[in-house]
Formats: sequence, C-alpha cells, structure tokens
Amino acid sequence: MRLEAREVFTLVFGLFLGLALLKFGNPVILDHQVTAPADLGEALTSSWPVKWGNILLLLLALAAVPLAKRGRELPGKSAKLWDFAPWLAPLLWLGWQYGAGSHSVDATLTQVTLTHFTACVTCFLIGYFVLSRASTRLLLIGVLAALTLCLVRGVNQHNVEFKRDRQALVEGQSAGWTNFPPEALAEMKQSGLILHTNGVDIANPVILLKLERGRINGTLVYPNAFAGVLLLLLPAALALAMFGTAEMKPSIRGLLITLTVLLGFGCLYWTGSKSGWLIALGLGAGCLFRLNWSRRWKIIALSVLLVLGLTAFAVKFRSYFASGATSVGARFDYWRAATKTAADNPWFGTGPGTFQRPYARLKSPDAEMARLVHNDYLEQFSDSGLVGGLAYLSWIALTITLLARKWATAKDPLMFALFLGLLGWFAQGFVEFGLYIPALAWTAFAIAGTLIAAPRADITR
Repeated sequence: MRLEAREVFTLVFGLFLGLALLKFGNPVILDHQVTAPADLGEALTSSWPVKWGNILLLLLALAAVPLAKRGRELPGKSAKLWDFAPWLAPLLWLGWQYGAGSHSVDATLTQVTLTHFTACVTCFLIGYFVLSRASTRLLLIGVLAALTLCLVRGVNQHNVEFKRDRQALVEGQSAGWTNFPPEALAEMKQSGLILHTNGVDIANPVILLKLERGRINGTLVYPNAFAGVLLLLLPAALALAMFGTAEMKPSIRGLLITLTVLLGFGCLYWTGSKSGWLIALGLGAGCLFRLNWSRRWKIIALSVLLVLGLTAFAVKFRSYFASGATSVGARFDYWRAATKTAADNPWFGTGPGTFQRPYARLKSPDAEMARLVHNDYLEQFSDSGLVGGLAYLSWIALTITLLARKWATAKDPLMFALFLGLLGWFAQGFVEFGLYIPALAWTAFAIAGTLIAAPRADITR
C-alpha cells in the first residue's frame, strides 16, 4: 500500500514538473511582468505567474512528508558527515541565501528569488527522500510528455508561427495598420510590437529581426533556455526511444526513434544556441566511449561526430562570427561586472537576484542592460558573497561527484542518460541562467535528488 501511494505521488509530481516546463519558463525576477490568464484560452496558451507553481509545490511538499517518513531512514548515530552531505549541502546554501537577503539592495527582487531557491531545494529533497524509492519512469511520464509539446511548439515556431507573425507586422505597417481591429492594435502597442516614432507607428525593428532570425524558444523565455531543456531531457528521451521500445513492432520503434532524433536535434539546431550545440557534442562524445567497440572504431566514430557537429556549427553561426560574436563580448561584460560586485561585497553580495542593480552602474557605456549574469555560479558570488558562491559550487560539485560514482558506468541506459542530461545542464550554467528559471531548475534538482538516492537495484525499473 505504501509503495502504491509513493508511485501515485511520483506520477503526480512528474506531471507537476511537466506543467512547469509548459507554464513557468520565465526567470523569477521577471515574474511581475507575467499576468494571470483571463480565461481558459489564455490559460492554455500563455505563461502562468510563478506563485501558482509555488502554491502547487507547497501542497505537494505537504503530501510528501508522510511518504518521506516511511520511505528513507536518516543516517544513524554512527554515520559520518558524508552521509548527511547530499541533503545538508543544499540546506546550508539556502540558509546563507536568506542571510545574504537581509543585506539586499532590492528587497522585492530578493524576496521572489529566495522563494524560488526554496522551491529548488524542496524539489531536490522530494527527489531524494520520496521519488528515489519509486520507479523513475513514472516521474518521466509527465516530464517527457511536456518535452514533446515543447518540441511540437518549437517546430511550429520554425515552420509557421515566426514567418506568419513577421509577415503580419510587415503587411500591417505597409497598410498603415488598417488591417488590424482597434483592440488588437492597442494591445500590440502596449506589448511593444508597434512603436510610435517621428509621429508614425512602425513595427518594432527588434521584434522583426528576432522573427527573421527564427531562433525558436518553445514554451521557454528565450532560445537558450529551450536549449537547456533539451540538454537536460533529450538524452533520457533518446534512451527510452532506443532501449525502451524493444517489444514494439520494428516499424513503430523505428518511427519513434527517428522522430525523437529529428525533433530533438532539429529543435536544438533551431534554437541557435552555440553553447548548447557544443555541450551536446561533448555529451555525444562521452556516450561513444561507453560503447562496446574497439578503440579504433571509437576514434573513427568520434572523428565523424566532431566533423559533422563542428561543420553544422560553422554553417549555422558563420554570420554570427562574421559580425563579431557580440553576445560573447556582452557576456564578458556581465562577468566583469559580477566579479567587481563580488569583490566589493565579499560577505553578503548585493542580495539574491539583484545583479541588475550594480550592473546598471558598472556596465560598459555601449553594452545592453542585463538582469542576470548569464553564469549561475558567478552570480552566486555577486549576489550572496564568497560563502554563498562557494556553498553553491560545493553543492553542485558534490552532486556531480555522487551521480558520477553511481551512474557514470551504469548499464541501465535511462539512468545514465539522466545523469548525462544533468551534467549538460550544469555545464550550461557557466554561460546561462537556468538556475533562475523554474521550469529548468525545479526539474533538474528533482531529478538530481532522485538519482543520488536511488538504489542501484532500481535501475531496471
């Protein structure tokens, strides 16, 4: 009976994480810009305020308490500190975040960030104490269903949505916006799609350029965040497609594998994420060395992978590098400002989630404004000081170490794929801000906690 209750909870929690992937894909510091849906249509198509997700998570956490008590025993009196470390490390990091928050330069930003960090640690602890005792595949039902919807949305953006929207804006501007009803026109002006300049309403050139470039974002805030979802979950989707369909008809199995590969890597390519593509190549290279092939064939396969992957990278981003790789330069400016902020505020930083405040003062004159560092690890030092940065680095390093010891050589392809996805997501954290996006962070930490505590006997389930 207990096992059944835990499995039901695992299934429901997986559905919750799937919902997060679809509805909570914006950075928490921008949650004030997300309005609650006015009707069912908006609820289905638009993002939701993150406080809705926090409420759902709180209810799930309360339901998890009795399951955790019956599920996993805490280390006994003879236990060493190492036995407590997996779940003590995130609690210590979170505790310091609250201490740093008391010295924040912007209490509003810090409050929403601390709530989010608490949710991240809650997801990790639920994974560690509850989800790890049930079948991992139950957790993935909702998560991978949401990934499928993200992929479908991404394909639609590439093939239909972006082209249609750009054409509508261009035609509207040519017609003096007479082809839009007054209500729609007012909404477009309010949302920034239409700008009023020199007495004339024009289509926002930034939006037009974005639609022309066609970088897809699925249900996430922007393309690199979508790439983070793919790095995290695509390995598991591929593992299930290749190794979890053995009993299906060869034609159906082949179709599922083909669709997973084409949709997954096609969407990763269309995100235009340079770091995402390079990290995916690195993960692919790591997979090759697990194959039971001779050293010669492994080297040949690795060479082919690198040639094809780097060629696709060069073709996709040739114009970007020809124009001077502006986003790389921008990131260096963010990192410079974050480093100076950390040096000027070594104890408590400026407060969790507040990087934009010192950056507005420290940024280069020609640099665009940024709200996050685009480096999760460096932002911890900037926002919460030396102790906060080291605490987060220690937690992630410990997590990777424990996962590698258990699953880097696991024969079960699904568990290895989940480990690989987490490794890719943690690597992307050096150049992105996935920690501050609930859809990514909640899912990643729930999986991490699950894998750390899952017994090796569970790998076949």
